[in-house]
Amino acid sequence: MQIINSTKFILLFSIIALFSSLTGCVFSPFNAKFDAGHFLTSTPNIPPDSSQILLVQESGFWIFSRTTLYAMGKKDNHWAMVFEPMKAVIGRNGFAETGGKREGDGKTPSGIYPFRMTFGYNESVKTQMPYRQVLEDDVWVDDPLADDYNRWAKKPATKAVSYEMMKRDDELYKYGVVIGYNTDPVVKGNGSAIFLHVWKGEGIPTAGCVAVSEKDIVKIIEWLDPTAAPLMIMGIRN
Repeated sequence: MQIINSTKFILLFSIIALFSSLTGCVFSPFNAKFDAGHFLTSTPNIPPDSSQILLVQESGFWIFSRTTLYAMGKKDNHWAMVFEPMKAVIGRNGFAETGGKREGDGKTPSGIYPFRMTFGYNESVKTQMPYRQVLEDDVWVDDPLADDYNRWAKKPATKAVSYEMMKRDDELYKYGVVIGYNTDPVVKGNGSAIFLHVWKGEGIPTAGCVAVSEKDIVKIIEWLDPTAAPLMIMGIRN
């Protein structure tokens, strides 16, 4: 658990007390209810052929922020939640501004992106999406100077000086989905290896990916359908 400087606590709660005394309201950073269906209906640039969308939304502020993932399906031009909202985590430094994601900044990119494929440690999983089993020599290149930057590669074949091992010693990549960020075209230095994967634990941020519990990502992988042109929308703040 992070220890917050006591001076910051005193300042914060002084502001809260002042706000409450002036308004007569009980302060809560999560009072505003997010309407995911309305958000999608009113959002331009969503391809009309997409009928599956995952929304990643951050609410609250500072130490009181929380991240929620909404799985939304469209039928007869109406968007509705497919599952109950899921707890999620994002990069340790929050969302990057649109177009502002950079390699190693600890931020999760903002924008609308397709899902490319699923992956994991098992030989196969229950999914309609393309699936690739992770093997011991699989890496994802994060060296901006490499020709195969932001690509899945084999360790013996790449000339990159920096990469991420896909077969980890933990369960983080036991189940994963590749988010199509900076993949077509690839812009060197704009960030790599952006996935939806299993979290390390509730409230523990990532290096830039989106992560949920193992139970929830299994549901998502089973639900995703390539014929529905599934998308991920990230960077929503309430």
